[in-house]
Amino acid sequence: MKNATRLRALITGAAGFAGTHLAEMLLADGDLEVWGTYHRSAVPALPSLDGLQTIQCDTNDSERVRHVLADLRPNWIFHLAGQSDVGGSWDSAWQTIELNVRGQLNILQAMAQLELHARVLVVGSNNEYGIVRPEDLPLDEDTPLRPDTPYGVSKVAQDMLGLQFFLSHGVRAVRVRCFNFIGPRQSDHFVTAAFAKQIAEIEAGQAEPLMRVGNLSSERDFTDVRDMARAQRLALERCADGDVYNIGSGRSVTIQHLLDILLADARCPIRIVQDPARIRPSDVPRSVADIGKFQRASGWQPRISLEQSLHDILDYWRERVRRLPVASDEWRASHVAT
Repeated sequence: MKNATRLRALITGAAGFAGTHLAEMLLADGDLEVWGTYHRSAVPALPSLDGLQTIQCDTNDSERVRHVLADLRPNWIFHLAGQSDVGGSWDSAWQTIELNVRGQLNILQAMAQLELHARVLVVGSNNEYGIVRPEDLPLDEDTPLRPDTPYGVSKVAQDMLGLQFFLSHGVRAVRVRCFNFIGPRQSDHFVTAAFAKQIAEIEAGQAEPLMRVGNLSSERDFTDVRDMARAQRLALERCADGDVYNIGSGRSVTIQHLLDILLADARCPIRIVQDPARIRPSDVPRSVADIGKFQRASGWQPRISLEQSLHDILDYWRERVRRLPVASDEWRASHVAT
């Protein structure tokens, strides 16, 4: 089962959006033995991941985490498991904090107890910075943390746990604060996927030609998930234990700009309507990363353009809607009189 000639990488949450892309990239590189955890009782259907070895592990179960790490003794741990829905964290604040913090704590405690000399990636978020002032931009790693969402609070806690275990136990934690990343297979709880899914359903005749949107004026820093996967590998290869690094594109665009690109790729006219239910209680006007520290340490540069990312996302949703036309009958039934 074990290959002594290659480093062993473990991805928690390997069945998730970021996890599948990271696993694909690590497997394509061919120089790692790659393991992935999933939390359900059956092996998930992971797309195009021949060579990925999977193991069941709920990261909220401390004994199971310790058992998995003791058995595998990985060289690298990419801890991606957790709750990542920022908007949803308002409705499930405690569950978000409990899930993200407990999972991170269990990983770090097991590493300390086992004296595991692995490197672990502690994945934080731009949401740690929270309320951003104009004079803070672009956001560097010394910008004060003012989280304004339950999700942001959970990521600050994960970040600080990584620092604490490095300082108190010598755990080789590399902390990264990832700004918004997008790409195929992302849940439609996230803005670009939500837009693309609506467009795909409209094109397929499953919905009326009307796009429901929230606040379009916010500016965010977007990176393709495939570029983010490369960055995460480089973080464990080249960045310093205990330190923290921003990862993003280094530029911001409005949500309106994303929508405009997607609509230009749409195959039919679509009307835009603002939906108050899609506006968050707290929404920072602009967020953009200073990525100089990470680039100096890693040499990383994003390769995939925003336009290519959005095109790939829309094509993904077109194919998914084509294969799973669930909404069509319900929508048609509700519109027979119109």
